[in-house]
Amino acid sequence: MTRGGREKNRDDPERRCIATGESQPKAGLIRFVIGPEGNVVPDLLERLPGRGIWVAAERAALDKAVKKGLFSRAARQQVRVDPDLAAEVEAGLCRRVVELISLARKGGAAVAGFEKAKDWLVKDQAEVLIQASDGSERGKTKLRPPDPLNPGDTTFIGCLTANELGLAFGRQHVIHAALAAGGLTARVVEEAARLSGIRGQIGGGAAGKDTKDA
Repeated sequence: MTRGGREKNRDDPERRCIATGESQPKAGLIRFVIGPEGNVVPDLLERLPGRGIWVAAERAALDKAVKKGLFSRAARQQVRVDPDLAAEVEAGLCRRVVELISLARKGGAAVAGFEKAKDWLVKDQAEVLIQASDGSERGKTKLRPPDPLNPGDTTFIGCLTANELGLAFGRQHVIHAALAAGGLTARVVEEAARLSGIRGQIGGGAAGKDTKDA
């Protein structure tokens, strides 16, 4: 089991986190490279050239890597680290999750709104329930995530705010949404798990006013 609660897949290549010293599948880490000017650059899509430096997708691990100068040690040279690196990573992961949900919506694999999400859950069409972190706890408890098919499966995402989730559906805000099986769902879950780690969240967030929306 990974630190994020995901089951380890023996086929997944593992990397070692420079902050925790632990090795785990790449899905639970964030890759960084050193740019041409000696600055640390997040490589969220893992496509940039250069030797990768890996940090667990956890706020504490990333903060430690920045404060303790671990990027310079891993790169074996003095590098520049933006003090707002964690915020940059968080913003990038948020955009990534929103974009993936939007693509799933366009492919008919995502719906928004309490009634639509409830309908998918009742009909076993939903594999993942998404709820805004700042939605009311009273309203959110009216829907239950699907039962996972395998131990370690994630069937709930609660790391996005109502405004962020709304962006994925072209609305001002969304509180409840659902994802169908297949398609981009596995990627949404994976990226959302990394975002949750950077935001220091496990599942949902703070309660807010009950919004009938959404």
